[in-house]
Amino acid sequence: MSDKLKLHGFNNLTKSLSFNIYDICYAKSEKAKQEYIAYIDEQYNAERLTQILTDVVEIIGAHILNVSRQDYDPHGASVTMLIAEHEVPPPAGSDEESPGPLPDTIVAHLDKSHVTVHTYPESHPDNGISTFRADIDVSTCGLISPLKALNYLIHSFDSDIVTVDYRVRGFTRHEDGTKLYIDHDINSIQNFLSEDTQEAYQMIDVNVYQENLFHTKMILKEFNLDNYLFAEKASNLPAEECQDIQERLQKEMLEIFYSRNMP
Repeated sequence: MSDKLKLHGFNNLTKSLSFNIYDICYAKSEKAKQEYIAYIDEQYNAERLTQILTDVVEIIGAHILNVSRQDYDPHGASVTMLIAEHEVPPPAGSDEESPGPLPDTIVAHLDKSHVTVHTYPESHPDNGISTFRADIDVSTCGLISPLKALNYLIHSFDSDIVTVDYRVRGFTRHEDGTKLYIDHDINSIQNFLSEDTQEAYQMIDVNVYQENLFHTKMILKEFNLDNYLFAEKASNLPAEECQDIQERLQKEMLEIFYSRNMP
């Protein structure tokens, strides 16, 4: 909406953006599989994920209240940030120059907004396919919009397949008392993707406009086998083996994209 809405009280619409991001890889030997999982665990450990989410918070114009993060044994990591729409004032009686709470503080007040990420590395025991999934949620309440972080998040991971859900929940009130169930124009998540992202991915929408529910699936258009081989080059493999690996990888990607098993 072009004109600024005149609201009665606080804008308590909740805008939630959820991602499933997948990276697919072929690791031929058991040793290569373990090395791939170790690589993913290092590349997307809790410290790196914290930096990605910190950037997201900055992009959407929010402020961090609290950070909780964890690396798991044997694999995966999680980070949760509680965020506020406006700068958080210091506690009563505290020094304005004090550094504030430490990042590892457990207890904090939540201004109805958060960002989270969880990672799930895994590998198939027989066919050499390994997948890495990152689940990301950005939920805001008020004027800030998680849609601003779309492109940054997609490009922060090796995103072969992406499924995105966006929902606006609850209502706020216009100053005349009329309920408002959404405060911005949207007919597709695709409208908020950069041109290079739109060109790189094939996309389909499943939207329920009357419920303010928007769903977009994305899969990379270009397939270069070397981008999917871990610790191996296609030029070192027989042509028949390359063709077999490519078919297995593309089948895996399509099954994830369409959420169903294929013969």
